[in-house]
Amino acid sequence: MKEPVITLLTDFGLADHYVAAMKGVILSICPQARLVDISHDVQPYSIPEAAYTLANAWKYFPKGTTHLVVVDPGVGSARRAIVAKVGGHRFVAPDNGLLSMVLGEDAGAKIREITGSRYFRQPVSNTFHGRDIFAPVAAHLAKGLAWSRLGGVVSDPVTGSFAKPTKVAENRWRGAVLKTDRFGNIITNLDWATFHGIAQGPFKLKLGRRTVAEYYPNYAAALSGKLFAMQGSTGYVEVSLNQGSAAGTLRMAPGAAVSLTL
Repeated sequence: MKEPVITLLTDFGLADHYVAAMKGVILSICPQARLVDISHDVQPYSIPEAAYTLANAWKYFPKGTTHLVVVDPGVGSARRAIVAKVGGHRFVAPDNGLLSMVLGEDAGAKIREITGSRYFRQPVSNTFHGRDIFAPVAAHLAKGLAWSRLGGVVSDPVTGSFAKPTKVAENRWRGAVLKTDRFGNIITNLDWATFHGIAQGPFKLKLGRRTVAEYYPNYAAALSGKLFAMQGSTGYVEVSLNQGSAAGTLRMAPGAAVSLTL
């Protein structure tokens, strides 16, 4: 790309200098880069939400895009920094499960550990690897650096338990909340391709102390104030409340457990 695209996804918010500092580092190394914000409003430390958000955004960008993802509660610890190649895209992130859903889409994904410190900003802060490691590495990759120069091959990336539901009994699965969106919809990791039987019923979807047992194809079909399950636009089972917040009503957050019985 003459103007390489770099996307940014973080839990930094926009009230502080963190995102601007990362962009400044990138543009100092690769001034021709086009920077695109996926989101900086991921709930702090929420790896499931970030993984879900990334998985539903990256594929709409052109091949050759570099995706910079920083939600890093383990910053400064022994957790690895990695770069992955999936579907003609590159992903730069801490190895803490952020890439679980992206890597799950491509059995041929390739991963390397980032150990080439010559490409880091110096000195490296113990608390801001987004600025000092991930941003400069993403910029060097976008500029044309061969990724093999960053470090050795990784065969055991961290996979979050939230990535896929687990079958625990006949017709019963344990899943997790991936995200609650700004409308209060609760997005689970129950993929519609597997669990479309919800539309025919009967089913029981338990979230905390509440059980949802009704399906509607869209918001308008449900009565106002009624909790229901539906197929979300990203292909996962969602729990919604017509003209209200299901997440607020049920007090659910990313990572919370759900249970489905068909």
